[in-house]
Amino acid sequence: MHQFDESTDPGILVTIVIPAYNYAKSLRRAAVSVIAQLEKRSELIIIDDGSTDDTPSVIDQLVSEYPESFRSIRQANAGLAAVRNKGLDVAKGCYLIFLDADDEMVPGALSALLDHIEKNPTSQLIIGGHISVHQDGREVEHLPDLLPNTHFDRVRSYLIDKTLRVSNGACAMRKDVFYYGRYPERFRSTEDIPVFAQVFNHCICTRLNRPVARIYKHDDSMRHDVAASVRVGDELIAEVFDSGRLSKEMQPLRKPFTAQRYLSLFRTCVSAGDTQLARRFYRQALASDWRAIFRVSYTRKALRLWLKAEK
Repeated sequence: MHQFDESTDPGILVTIVIPAYNYAKSLRRAAVSVIAQLEKRSELIIIDDGSTDDTPSVIDQLVSEYPESFRSIRQANAGLAAVRNKGLDVAKGCYLIFLDADDEMVPGALSALLDHIEKNPTSQLIIGGHISVHQDGREVEHLPDLLPNTHFDRVRSYLIDKTLRVSNGACAMRKDVFYYGRYPERFRSTEDIPVFAQVFNHCICTRLNRPVARIYKHDDSMRHDVAASVRVGDELIAEVFDSGRLSKEMQPLRKPFTAQRYLSLFRTCVSAGDTQLARRFYRQALASDWRAIFRVSYTRKALRLWLKAEK
């Protein structure tokens, strides 16, 4: 188990944390979307993770325009996981929302979250919906999935079946969910997977059936995501299953999760056009759990890759 700072301000219920690293172009949009909704039970913290662009200037301008509306912190670059942990330490609210600097909060979302918390005081994770905004301007609304009845089924649905989805910025987490572990700071990607897995294992979760955030999709981040995920390697599997985050009852999920991780990397590589790496990950998925071959959508993609390579 892990120690964490439980200090809160009884007058503040929700803290929104915006991590910012070289997001000068979009930070203002994200911050203003929150500032417009703040009231006495909520606060905003912007954490600049050692940006080298104009992010500090954007924050200074926001301070000038909205004095005393938010807190700002600047630190040496440490990565997204470290920023989120910093937010956890300095937040006055007992619930946290981590909103990415290139996304924005939907109007009325904060009021809806506060109302939901008041009506569901035992909830430790509130899963809201979001709106995906694609680069071509297309917008797609995603409402939260139904929650499976058992904790085992929730973890399985999240880690393996991918039928239980949750997005940072579109959910609120109570501070005590981090009792089983904080964000792993050695990871520069996938750092939220161990946290959400432990939440679905141990915590009370509820749904807010409306969009909370607008999440902007960026096609040019695909290859970066692949590289970052490859660097994490098998450490993610160990972090989820060997670090005390999950109960022993979840161990039967280790083998299928290992296969699912490689299948996810396989699909990402296919989308990024890296066919050689994609074939490697598909072979690793089968080696981890031969039943992965019955994941028809992945198997079809793999067959097309091998047939194309033989032409």
